[in-house]
Amino acid sequence: MPDVHIVWDGLPFWMELKVAKSNAIKVSAHQVAWNMAYFARGGANFFLVKDLSTKDIVLFGGDQGPDLIQGGMSAAQGARFEDPASLFCALRPRLEAIYSAALRPCDPAAS
Repeated sequence: MPDVHIVWDGLPFWMELKVAKSNAIKVSAHQVAWNMAYFARGGANFFLVKDLSTKDIVLFGGDQGPDLIQGGMSAAQGARFEDPASLFCALRPRLEAIYSAALRPCDPAAS
């Protein structure tokens, strides 16, 4: 299970928190498995990495675990932010996209 569960403006999501001194990130096989399974089922989850070399905050989708293990930050597709405010500003549309894709119209006739 990831480090933090957040409900922000009614949008719940999980974050695995990491710190990187270089390209490499310590991610366990268990962390990758949990995040991949949750992501595959439509969950909103992320790896959030503080890059000490640039001071940036880097956000990776929950499906990026295998890439992070194999090749570090340069092998995965992350979005870089200089501060938490810009991170959260960019995070909201991602969360809305995840939840709008998961919410399907209810068909009472199908019951």
